[in-house]
Amino acid sequence: MQIHSKLPQVGTTIFTIMSGLAKEHNAINLSQGFPDFGCSPKLLELTQKYTSEGFNQYAPMQGALALREQISALIQNCYGAEYHPDTEITITAGATQGIYTSIAAFIHKGDEVIVFEPAYDCYIPAIEVHGGVVKPIALEYPGFTINWTKVKNAMTDKTKMIIINSPHNPSGTTLSEHDLLELEKLVSGTNVMVVSDEVYEHMVFDGKAHQSVARFKGLVSQSIIVSSFGKTIHATGWKIGYVAAPKELMTEFRKVHQFLVFCVNHPFQLALADYLKDETTYKGLHQFYQAKRDYFKGLIATSRFELEPCTGTYFQLLNYKKITDEKDTDFAIRLTKEKGLASIPLSVFYSDQQQQQLLRFCFAKKEDTLEKAAEILCKI
Repeated sequence: MQIHSKLPQVGTTIFTIMSGLAKEHNAINLSQGFPDFGCSPKLLELTQKYTSEGFNQYAPMQGALALREQISALIQNCYGAEYHPDTEITITAGATQGIYTSIAAFIHKGDEVIVFEPAYDCYIPAIEVHGGVVKPIALEYPGFTINWTKVKNAMTDKTKMIIINSPHNPSGTTLSEHDLLELEKLVSGTNVMVVSDEVYEHMVFDGKAHQSVARFKGLVSQSIIVSSFGKTIHATGWKIGYVAAPKELMTEFRKVHQFLVFCVNHPFQLALADYLKDETTYKGLHQFYQAKRDYFKGLIATSRFELEPCTGTYFQLLNYKKITDEKDTDFAIRLTKEKGLASIPLSVFYSDQQQQQLLRFCFAKKEDTLEKAAEILCKI
């Protein structure tokens, strides 16, 4: 049988590769972005409550109403925007499904999509599998900032979508109010849609506020917000996220969503709805992770690695230019095999495999895990 691949250049994701290497060599895994500590006992009690009470059949296609109502309240509380739980919020099987469905619902063959690189690895394959044309724009280094003049020059009459991500994975940087205002000006009066990946929305540090597109009235009408609970509740394996968008966009989103997954884990949705009634479960998260960031930074302050600014997410980039001239992929593999510490090389997030001698480390770990990792880093 002859197979004509729709994604001929796509192989196994770097996350699977590095986590596999970490397991094979019994290395400390700071590569894939997941905590090594548990979620709230209260949340686990709530899941047991709803499974025991018999909520084990299909949830509504849009998601459990109680959770959609709670998300509506969360967005209003955090960003002052109103999204109707019936028509403008849908529960998804994680953010990746939300992003994929957004692209599948709106991108036709030949449509151009602007993507900022380094880009999370699910964006480009989803665009290409639906016949879209990727228009990559590299964030300016150092700082990983957007040159909005370049964005304006890249836009054509075929531009259908711009994907933004803040707080940004993999760089750990955040967009400013100025950035969102520039984006608002660019798309105003056009048919260009914005897909805003806001998975780390509650992890913005140093007294800054997360600049959700929900804060900007000029963006709300033509934007889809994608977020996820996995990072917020320390349970990435639950794969429960949400999408918020105006009714007109959400109607099209749900047309695809219903045939892609139909619905998401029912009792866990109900548990989340109860759990999120306590605002401290998400409003205090930035302090929790800022403390971990600062602890990790302090532990490796005497190492030969240079720390890049981290203003959000739970990822810290380390520059190793004073240590070796190796490609980041080679160094990451050697670090895992020889030193027992797994990370993610940054070049894999670029279409052209740009080399900046940067590795990404996840600090969503227990203190003793970070201490063991730092001990290795400081000896290199």
